[in-house]
Amino acid sequence: MFCCLRAVRRLCLEKILLQCILQSRTLSGADAINALRPFYFAVHPDFFGQHPKEREVNENSLKRLNGYLENLQKPGFRSFKPTQLTFYVREREPNSSNVQESFSASGFRAVSFTLHTRDLLSTVLDILNSCSLSTEHIQSLNVNSQTHKEAKSTVNRPIKWDKTYYSFTGFKDPEEELEQAQRVETTLISWLDDNEASAVKKLKKSLPLRKELERLKFELSHQLELSDIRWQRSWGIAHRCSQLHSLGRLVQQRPEVLKNVKGRTVVFTDRSGMSAAGHIMLGTMDVHHHWTKIFERLPNYYKLQKRLLFLEDRISQILGGIQVIYIEELQPLLTLEEYYETLDSFYNKLRDSRLPFHPRSLRGLQMILESDRYAPSLHEFGHFTIPTVCDPATLQWFIFAKAQEARENLKRKEEMMITEKELIDTSTEKFSLDRLYKEPSVSSAQMIDCCKRLLEESLPYLQGMHLCISHFYSVLQDGDLCIPWNWKN
Repeated sequence: MFCCLRAVRRLCLEKILLQCILQSRTLSGADAINALRPFYFAVHPDFFGQHPKEREVNENSLKRLNGYLENLQKPGFRSFKPTQLTFYVREREPNSSNVQESFSASGFRAVSFTLHTRDLLSTVLDILNSCSLSTEHIQSLNVNSQTHKEAKSTVNRPIKWDKTYYSFTGFKDPEEELEQAQRVETTLISWLDDNEASAVKKLKKSLPLRKELERLKFELSHQLELSDIRWQRSWGIAHRCSQLHSLGRLVQQRPEVLKNVKGRTVVFTDRSGMSAAGHIMLGTMDVHHHWTKIFERLPNYYKLQKRLLFLEDRISQILGGIQVIYIEELQPLLTLEEYYETLDSFYNKLRDSRLPFHPRSLRGLQMILESDRYAPSLHEFGHFTIPTVCDPATLQWFIFAKAQEARENLKRKEEMMITEKELIDTSTEKFSLDRLYKEPSVSSAQMIDCCKRLLEESLPYLQGMHLCISHFYSVLQDGDLCIPWNWKN
């Protein structure tokens, strides 16, 4: 009898193995990339150049998605830990009734979904369906697939075995494993347990480059008398060192073109020019020739900046003394020319309307201009967000109605920023962190809540680490630990 059972068991295992091999051929890595082209087109960070927060979220989520897809193609991969991802998806028709996600005024929507599939086909279908993208093109890849509903709810096996089979053979039930993985939510302690060793290894490997980066940054800042050197995106340490070496070579070859950078901030970003905030932008894909042109044009940029400040002052006078500001962390990355055109258009509209604001009645208040909005709003930090196309009468009524609330929010912002800094310092000291910082998309209120809860924990894992407060769990290429601000115990 037992000999017969062993034979049956061997035959069943051979069938399962054969089916797995056939299924692994149904969708190759190259097929998966082709099938996901509509998705990549909808979320690629290069299309979010005007929205730095959303761009950074998509960049980080793509890194984690690519890691998930790579693991699926590894032989013997059996990790069933759900991976939650958030993407901002560009929309051609934001008013479509089929889309249930909320749209921003900028023509994209936030989509969150959890991957828990263990084959490429089901994963690709999950991604496309979660983002409301068509899956019809997958049929052209000659994929012998089930419907998405089947792929999502069942494990691809030739036979659905009775539970007694697993009890008798001692094998684990794949469906039961998957269900358990879905029920278990990632906790901070468990994630640190699983990822501490990997982070420490990467961090140690990056230490020489980190020292090199600090040296290069200090020497160039001192040599050029710069106020600061920054990076718009979360590039790795090696990438940043390469950019500083490139700037250093330009300094050696053409020192005369950098005579006008004193007191300025240099930002490595995706395009060259001067930003709306007055920073010198160096495009990382540009060659020295392009950078040289930017440095040679600095005197003209400085003249345009003076005209821009004059426009801001004129707008302030018309609107009762409210201060016009540009907030890098919250607004799209604009060049000086783009921001000047925005201010000029808004100023001409206000000048013709002759709004009856009492002089200095709104002093102490702040406002920013947005070209991709249609209705004014009041930010939690106290500044008004005003669309450039806003009707003057609507603008006047909104500012008058919200002025007192804006002053209260501004006061609350100052208190919140002080509290946030104190909590960051306290957390850094308690856990002996080398660095504690947050992504731009994490608000002060979220950072405060996160730090308060961290301080209630005992976390020896964090000693000497770089900790980034984000919206998801991740270990960056240089060993930085990313944890969501709303992590679970």
